[in-house]
Amino acid sequence: MPKRSMKRANPKKSITPQRGEVWLVNFNNPPSAPNPPEGTPQALLPTTGDEIYKPRPAVVMNIVASWHRQLHIVVPLTKWKAHYAENRYFWLIQVPRDNSNKLNHDSAADTFQVKSLSIKRFGKKAIGVVGPSQLNLIAETVAFCIGYSLPKNFAT
Repeated sequence: MPKRSMKRANPKKSITPQRGEVWLVNFNNPPSAPNPPEGTPQALLPTTGDEIYKPRPAVVMNIVASWHRQLHIVVPLTKWKAHYAENRYFWLIQVPRDNSNKLNHDSAADTFQVKSLSIKRFGKKAIGVVGPSQLNLIAETVAFCIGYSLPKNFAT
């Protein structure tokens, strides 16, 4: 009896999102759903409730590992609005547009919308990259949102 390979075929061999990179990711469910026109009633959106939708930039958060999964953990970005600076929006981390991230406008990392998504939802290449301090702040805010804190005996 021939041996079967345990390797899974990479549906997009040419892309390998890395931690800290900004990618265009399709958040529609299903991914083939068309983008609804502006003003579409919530009940007709390709998501449920307050879930984020449509193709938008996202920051890749997972570490590089060989878990034999074609999934990546991402935090979606949305357009920054001045009122997000108020403390009641603590989960929205400002990501100013710069030459490294190559975003079209100042954005907010919506850490409450962290998701694991299939590589099939990713665009063809990275848009840019966020800096280490920005990436750490996003990760720390995700941790805060899920109630995580380092153990008291954790050595840094």
